[in-house]
Parts: sequence; structure tokens; C-alpha cells
Amino acid sequence: MPAEERICSYSTVLMGSPILLKLFSHDEALAKQVFGRIKRLEDLLTVNRADSEVMAINHAAGSHAVVVSRPVFNLIKRARAVSLLPGSCFNFTIGPLVKRWKIGFHGDAVPPASELQALLALTDPRLVSLDEQNCSVLLEKAAMEIDLGAIAKGYIADVIKHYLQQQQVDRALINLGGNVHTLGAGWSVGLKKPFAAAEELIGVIGVAGKSVVTSGIYERYFAHNGRCYHHILDPQTGYPLDNELLSVTIISDDSLDGDIYTTLIYGLGVTAGLAYLAAVPQIEAILVTKAKEVILSSQRQFSFSLLDNEYRLR
Repeated sequence: MPAEERICSYSTVLMGSPILLKLFSHDEALAKQVFGRIKRLEDLLTVNRADSEVMAINHAAGSHAVVVSRPVFNLIKRARAVSLLPGSCFNFTIGPLVKRWKIGFHGDAVPPASELQALLALTDPRLVSLDEQNCSVLLEKAAMEIDLGAIAKGYIADVIKHYLQQQQVDRALINLGGNVHTLGAGWSVGLKKPFAAAEELIGVIGVAGKSVVTSGIYERYFAHNGRCYHHILDPQTGYPLDNELLSVTIISDDSLDGDIYTTLIYGLGVTAGLAYLAAVPQIEAILVTKAKEVILSSQRQFSFSLLDNEYRLR
């Protein structure tokens, strides 16, 4: 690689994940600005600290509406719309269930069914009232909690890509720990092997100017009585979704779409998921199954090279 093509990498830890920025020039000032923007957005959206715009809404549940900034309002509006799609496994009001399970946060026990049933009554997206004119949000029941964790990284990745474009950067990569966004051509993104060492890959995805988002049951889980309890919860039952999939990777223009469709397609499973994607040509997926199959919905926006002979391409 010529000297002018040398990639400069910058990293930090934010949102509980390692953050990586790759540029084609040495620019510590730009990297600092990028990481600062990510931190400010995290501060608005987090539910892991008491003080954020989202937590202000949660604290006021059942009491009064809370005025938020327009970007946060718009993100909540999008999350509510997706949560209300027929049969959607995406539900941004699932916060009470997430906190009860504590998967990935030192939780290693299955909650009693009676507790989960009681919490399900607090996870109805129809009970979130939005006031477009006043930019306010009301949770109609006390103890309700919205959680934007399923889409926050995608939203932030899109904001950062737009910011880099404003700074006249035409080739770059930002990795927010599962959400990879690229500018320009020539990027290779690894597809992780489930339940294996971090550096072990099933294959490599080639993209140009696309977002690559992967969600898998191996990311946060615990085992109990021979069963894997992972962090992708079924909003209908309160338990982790159980189907033939190990992971879903979405290739799209926007990382926010990647976040949304990884959850939607995981919930649908292989057959229904592929049928759904056939009607959404701008969204493509790579599905990895428990039977060690790698299934490509199509390959209009990416290339894929299989590296692990334990898996077969379908």
C-alpha cells in the first residue's frame, strides 16, 4: 500500500464498547471531535445512567410529558413506528424486561414467569404518546421504560458518517462495536464466528459506502440447564427469542436501518425473513444458522468470501 494510502486508526471506549475510527490521513483533531460527538449523543440516549433525555422520560412515566431535543424526539418517533409494525419483534418499550433479565450485566438467572408476565403489561408501545408540536414524550403507565439501545448505535453511526462527509472526508470507517459504517470503496468487514474467539471469522464482507450491522445471540448470554438465554428478547413472551438463527447481518445505506432490520429479521426467522427482504431491495442480509449455514438474501450491495469450512454457503 503506498504511503498516501496508509490507514490511520484511532480508538476509545464509549457506550460500553470499543470504538474504532479509520482514516486515510493522520488527523488526531478530527478523531477527537468524532469521539466527542459520540460521547455527547450517548449522554442524550443512554439508559445506563440516571441523567439523560431518555431517562428523564422514564422517570416521569405515568406522571407527565417530557420535552426533549428534536433529534431524540425523531428517534423515539421512528422507534415507536417500527415497534407498532404487525408482528414486530422490535419493541422500544421493552426496558423493564431488559433490566429484569440483566443479560450481559451480571444476570445469570431465569426470572419467574409471573414476574415476566407482570412486566409485559409495561411494554406496550401504544402507551407512548408523542406531541410533535411540543417535542414531548409521555409514558402513560408508571414504571414504563423506553430503551433505545437497539438503535442508538445505528443512529450515532449515521450522524458520524454525515459529520465526516461535512469535513470533506471521502474514505473512512467507523466501528461502534457491532455497527460498522463506511465511506468510500475498498472496505472489508469480518463476520464473526459465533461462540468463538473474537478474531475467529466465518467470512469477510466487502462493501463500499455501506453500513454493516451484526446482531447475534452469542454477544450477551448465559447458559442454564443446557439452554442459552441471550439478550434478544421476544416482546410477546418476555423470554429470549428461540429459532434457527445464530446471527443476522444487515447491509444497508443507513446504520439505523441496520439496527432495525437485524431485530426484525431475527424475529421472523429464515424463511419469513427472506420473504420479507424480497420486498425491501435496499436492505440485504447474511443469516447464520445453528445448522452452520450462511444464507445470503442477495448480493447487490456487497461481496462475501467464506473462510470457515465448518460452515456452508447457501
